[in-house]
Amino acid sequence: MHSTAFFYFCRMKYRRLTKQQLEELHPEFINFLATQSITAEEWKTIKEEKPEVAEEELDVFSDLVWEGVLSKVEYLENISELHMHLFHLTEKEMKLFSVKVMNPEIDLRTEQGFGWFKRNFQSDFVEYLTASKAYSDDKNMDKFNLIQQGAVITKGELYQWFEQIME
Repeated sequence: MHSTAFFYFCRMKYRRLTKQQLEELHPEFINFLATQSITAEEWKTIKEEKPEVAEEELDVFSDLVWEGVLSKVEYLENISELHMHLFHLTEKEMKLFSVKVMNPEIDLRTEQGFGWFKRNFQSDFVEYLTASKAYSDDKNMDKFNLIQQGAVITKGELYQWFEQIME
């Protein structure tokens, strides 16, 4: 009937998109089902009669979306109270600017804390580290793991700012 039989044996590579993400990608999901010749009526039947198949379809769609997004990601940021980890994901490697603030009264996630950082980035209260690392055999999984650890996709303005001040 459909190509769903293939997916019974596939394990999800990334993670399922959230309900909100799936809702936002509804037109794309409809196109995804259409590529498998699944009509709206058939999808309704699958959800009702074979919920495990519906779950697998959602997982496969999620993986496809993640693959597309991860293949385009160039910059990630992971900012906590006293640390900033800024990543530039180039073709060949992951580059990192790491910032550590040694002032326990500062929270870089706040406007006030980040303002303090911008005024004091050259002080003894701020340490920097730069590093680069080759990708493993699965570049997109390396990126996904950073996201799972709390990094968010950005346009890279902060990384580029650091690149300029470090020259």
